[in-house]
Amino acid sequence: VILVSFMPLLLITVIAGWKFNEAYKEKVLAHLREMVQTHEQAINTYLDEKTAEVRVLTDTLEADCFLREARLRRLLDSLERRHGGDFVDLGLVNTRGRLEAYAGPFRLGDADYADAHWFKEVKRRRVYISDVFLGLRGVPHFIIAVMFEKDGRPWILRTTLDFVNFNRMVESIRIGRTGQAFIINRDGKFQTTPRADLQSEVGFLQNLLAKAESSEVHAGAPNVRTAIADNPATGRETIFVTSPLKHGEWTLVYQQDADDAFSELRHTRNLYGVVLLLGGVAISIMAVVLSRRVMERIRQADLSKDMMNDQVIEAGKLAGVGELASGIAHEINNPVAIMMEEAGWVQDLMAEGLERDDNMDEARRALEQIRTQGGRCRDITHKLLSFARKIDPTIKRVDVNELVKEIESLSEQRAKYANVHILTDLDQAVPEIAAAPSEMQQVLLNLVNNAIDAMQHGGDLTVTTRLDGEDVVLTVADTGMGIPKANLGRIFDPFFTTKPVGKGTGLGLSIIYGIINKMDGEISVASVVDAGTTFTIRLPVKAHEHGEDGQ
Repeated sequence: VILVSFMPLLLITVIAGWKFNEAYKEKVLAHLREMVQTHEQAINTYLDEKTAEVRVLTDTLEADCFLREARLRRLLDSLERRHGGDFVDLGLVNTRGRLEAYAGPFRLGDADYADAHWFKEVKRRRVYISDVFLGLRGVPHFIIAVMFEKDGRPWILRTTLDFVNFNRMVESIRIGRTGQAFIINRDGKFQTTPRADLQSEVGFLQNLLAKAESSEVHAGAPNVRTAIADNPATGRETIFVTSPLKHGEWTLVYQQDADDAFSELRHTRNLYGVVLLLGGVAISIMAVVLSRRVMERIRQADLSKDMMNDQVIEAGKLAGVGELASGIAHEINNPVAIMMEEAGWVQDLMAEGLERDDNMDEARRALEQIRTQGGRCRDITHKLLSFARKIDPTIKRVDVNELVKEIESLSEQRAKYANVHILTDLDQAVPEIAAAPSEMQQVLLNLVNNAIDAMQHGGDLTVTTRLDGEDVVLTVADTGMGIPKANLGRIFDPFFTTKPVGKGTGLGLSIIYGIINKMDGEISVASVVDAGTTFTIRLPVKAHEHGEDGQ
């Protein structure tokens, strides 16, 4: 017992340690990805907001406001007050690259930007955010330039953003001792100042970023890429998390030594050894007691399981018997009702005298109908008993039109007493289908009876057949009270009925649904309250062609 108990503990410790190792690393990497994504969104939002603020100026102010340096100075002062000093200066440049007006701390005079990269780009793009560069002022900075037109003349409004604030925003992204973030462009030039000298890593970073474009995409952070590689500059395994900025022109890079990022993992591994040792001692002491308790609990659990299985089987048997009994009572009711009506009709004819008019022929017809319905009762009980014995009904070729005419004849008397007119529209091109005749008769009769019940004050009941491609479509429509929308989704559920107690079991439509579904068909219903209900059945012509013997 000690050996068997200790081995699972050892395996669990190893497996759990490995799983925890993987889960912890993934959690750390997910945290880093989330952090980088958050800052990537913040930086992009920062750049978009500053660009939008400049564009608001160009959209709302006249060119005269930018040409007069006094008014340009007031605009710059307002921007500095409202935005915490993010805007360093403002300048208006004409389309030849000459600085027409300037407000800011530098003396740029009539600077010429005709050959500047940013000037060419803004003329091409109309809105441009430059890389960080020294320019005429000799200090690192980057600009936002917007091209606009006033009074039919094009101008360029440029502003310099505070590089120190921007750099601090990126530099603040750090975790642990070695974590640091920076921005690098496509040419491998740093757009912010890293906390450590990383010039020796530039070539390695460019190769890493090129590979990152084809690396795995993470759910929830599709723009963020993660890589773990040996850093040639430090010789240590390093985590790199990257995300594109400024439409891919910049890349935000966060890097941290793997040992630093996973430092807590080492402490957890030491705990594994302690737990394993203590667990081995505890198992050795408690082996006998625990094994006896476990065996007793297993024995009791097995007994409970056996008892529960017996109860489930017995409950299944009772449910099957109950459903069978309910089905027999429901399905026998329709033919018995017809037999009673016909028997009453025969009594009325006999009271008049069979020798009068055509009473004898009518009596023969009624008796034949009683015999037919008696046969139907026999078929129904045989079908249900066959179902109980897992015997499939016999499949034959059925003429749907003839079946409709038969049901029309069976329901004629009941419909007449209910003041319901049965109308048929039968497509003679409808072919025979493979089905159990008694089941199809059951489907049609139930739908017709339901329709008659729904028309308490009389109305029209229309049965239609047609061929639609490879399907035979049968519709039964009435002009009765309709079905409320809240009940439409439940009408095919077993035992669901809106009829008064004793008037229905709620199994009719459920049985119909089961029969149609077994034939690979479809049944649907459309209903409008106080307007009527239409049941539509689609049956494939070639469904269930298993031979005349049902094999």
